[in-house]
Amino acid sequence: MLPARRQLPPSEPAVRQRALAALLLGALSLIGLSLGLGNLGRGIYVAVLALLFAAAAVWLGVTASKTARRGGTAPPRFAVGGVVLGGLGLAFSALWLLVLAVFWPQLSTYYSCMGGANTVTAQQACHKQFTDSVGSEVSLLQNGRLRLIVGSGPRVEVDPVAVGIVGLVHHAGERGRDRRGGF
Repeated sequence: MLPARRQLPPSEPAVRQRALAALLLGALSLIGLSLGLGNLGRGIYVAVLALLFAAAAVWLGVTASKTARRGGTAPPRFAVGGVVLGGLGLAFSALWLLVLAVFWPQLSTYYSCMGGANTVTAQQACHKQFTDSVGSEVSLLQNGRLRLIVGSGPRVEVDPVAVGIVGLVHHAGERGRDRRGGF
């Protein structure tokens, strides 16, 4: 038979309200992000606002949990949910802002093309134009290298040969440490 757990007193109303506000702000950031992305111009503002709501939700949830722990009271019911929803809202809104920053010209052209497309064939032509323009910007695994090419900016390349050499140097360094009586 397990020993009975000591029942903690409920947290203060202000801490519970903070946890509930965290949950509501986290949910609001996700709902706003999902509903506000249909218009490109409005999508920027919605993503920034969702990012702020999500950050506030994470902060409120974490501080509510810490306050309850320090006070020796039970953790508020909605604090973890607020932190989780806020974290998701933070990740998705930051990702959307990154996509907007990298692919703004292509997205702008696509949205204006789709605004004038009245037939399914025209919509398909807009979609093909968008995928072709984005496909020319990003290329993966070309000639054994992982490359991200953004416009005419710098290239990020990971060469498998260089990764193998770094692994061998690291392995040799650990073998040398073992011989000297290190870790």
